[in-house]
Amino acid sequence: MIRLLIADDHAVVREGLERLVATFDGVELVGAAANGQEAVDRCRAVEPDVVLMDIEMPVLDGIAATRTIAAAQPGIAVVVLTSFSDREQILRALDAGAVGYLLKDAEPDEIAKAVRAAARGESPLDPRAGRALLSARAASPVDGLSEREREVLRLVAQGRPNKLIARELSISEKTVKTHLTSVFRTIGVTDRTQAALWAERNGLGSGS
Repeated sequence: MIRLLIADDHAVVREGLERLVATFDGVELVGAAANGQEAVDRCRAVEPDVVLMDIEMPVLDGIAATRTIAAAQPGIAVVVLTSFSDREQILRALDAGAVGYLLKDAEPDEIAKAVRAAARGESPLDPRAGRALLSARAASPVDGLSEREREVLRLVAQGRPNKLIARELSISEKTVKTHLTSVFRTIGVTDRTQAALWAERNGLGSGS
């Protein structure tokens, strides 16, 4: 029996999913959450096999919740279920540790198949999300970074604080911060740790 948790801040959507999941053979609904923090807390309490995770939620969004769950309980498979199909959101979700990405207009049997696939260790992707992901890989965010931004990102990946980055590149700390703001926006992250991990995965890390 696959133990499933649903996380969605819209009560109508959440309750609809609960009724839908009740029709899935071999799937047991073990909890529901109305925001990302609740999802994290419920995962600790009930240890589901799979989570269907919305992205836009209050308190803690689905991306941050996914990252927290993936780090603390790597055995839980998070499948994002959202209305957003843009490649930046897809990449952010997968970078956070989601194993799959579905859109809310998916057919019921597609959701059932995705839950079972995730429980088997597979990565279910909506075809539109897959196409967006391929497009993102073809046009990597690395290409959107200036040479100076790449230098700053490499040094961040090496663990250098802004003060040392400024000294090494002979620029001001304020300029470093400006570059980092641009880098974060371009690659779709929100902090230095995420940026460093992204740099490692995209060939701009400490070993570059």
